[in-house]
Amino acid sequence: MTRLVAAAREAIAAICELYSCARIIGPRNLPACIPDPQRFRENDGVKLIVVIALTVLSHTGFVGSRVIVSLYALSQDAKPFTVGTLLSLYALLPMLLAVTAGRLIDRVGVLRPMACAGTTLVIGIALPSIFPALETLFLAAMVIGTSFMFYHVSLNHTVGRMGDPADRAVNFSWFALGFSIGGFSGPMLAGFAIDALGHRTAFALMAAFPAAGLCLLYFVRDGLPAGHASRDGIGERRVMDLLREPKLRGPFVASALLAMGWDLYSFVLPIYGSSVGLSASTIGIVMGSFAAATFSVRIVMPTIVRRLREWTVVATALGVSGTAYSMFPFFERVPMLMALSFLLGLGLGCAQPMIMSLLYAASPAGRQGEVVGVRTTMLNASHTFLPLAFGVLATLGMGPVFWSMSAMLVGGSAFVQWRERRAR
Repeated sequence: MTRLVAAAREAIAAICELYSCARIIGPRNLPACIPDPQRFRENDGVKLIVVIALTVLSHTGFVGSRVIVSLYALSQDAKPFTVGTLLSLYALLPMLLAVTAGRLIDRVGVLRPMACAGTTLVIGIALPSIFPALETLFLAAMVIGTSFMFYHVSLNHTVGRMGDPADRAVNFSWFALGFSIGGFSGPMLAGFAIDALGHRTAFALMAAFPAAGLCLLYFVRDGLPAGHASRDGIGERRVMDLLREPKLRGPFVASALLAMGWDLYSFVLPIYGSSVGLSASTIGIVMGSFAAATFSVRIVMPTIVRRLREWTVVATALGVSGTAYSMFPFFERVPMLMALSFLLGLGLGCAQPMIMSLLYAASPAGRQGEVVGVRTTMLNASHTFLPLAFGVLATLGMGPVFWSMSAMLVGGSAFVQWRERRAR
């Protein structure tokens, strides 16, 4: 219990540090507690901080649930293929519904989708706490994944609508810090909660975070982006038109590769850690080092954005991530696993703001939410099928899983560099 309280204090301290760092975003001081609705509507800096807070709360619950689902399934003697199936279900319905979600958000705005998604996210995470069984995890995974997809598309759309286009990459860099804090807090809190309180209570703890996000959403409900009232022409809009756009194809492919690397880490590390005898809390600490790296690199991303081209950062990220994956099978001791996780986090963490900036810059007017939905569909398609494929591959050992991912990322880096040389 003492370790759980200490981890909670660290998460709160990280959020407070984010509030302190983010004062440079807006011209006015940040709110002391709950933001004034009028300030939220008028001040993009305050709005960005609130969006980051919503991201932290929802992502902490989402990522923590993935860890608990994996470890609870393993505690019920589930095979790696079963764990892969569970994590694939997180992405199955989002793969099918993300474009529809993007179009809905373009049309009606973000408030109603976020309110509904936040509510079902709480229900989905709490479900295994109420009905503890391996079978419950399959339903919970689908509900959690679908709810978070709607929430995620809404948050991205909100950030994309803020400020001037020249500030978009910086805004997405700050926004990405919220995912880093959630990615750091979720696994660590989940691991400590499992060891101290058991799996059922751990699920209930993770559900409390998006529940708090619902309370915050209520206070800022009037300042969120509205949709386009007109439905004219929506039926004529085709996804293939977006996929044929040259400026969108590159970011779509690069983001898919990077997300594959990110998502596979959540699948592989609990299995690999369990196979080498690590406890749930130790696995949480190792995964926390990954999130700490993404947080660290995103602190300096606003400076990097102003100095390097977007595609240079993406190519470097792919190469560094592929190198880190290639070395995991050679180490079992915690310090080296933490070091490799940190290196992987640096690589994967620096690319997302660049990708989102490139996507929004190339998006047709009035279809930004749809573009985010298309990207989410592509990511979730890979998230659905890759855990299944790697679950089968894991029966041959963890080495082939790590090396296969490494080859794809390094190959992607080489392709991006070749693409950039041709473009010059």
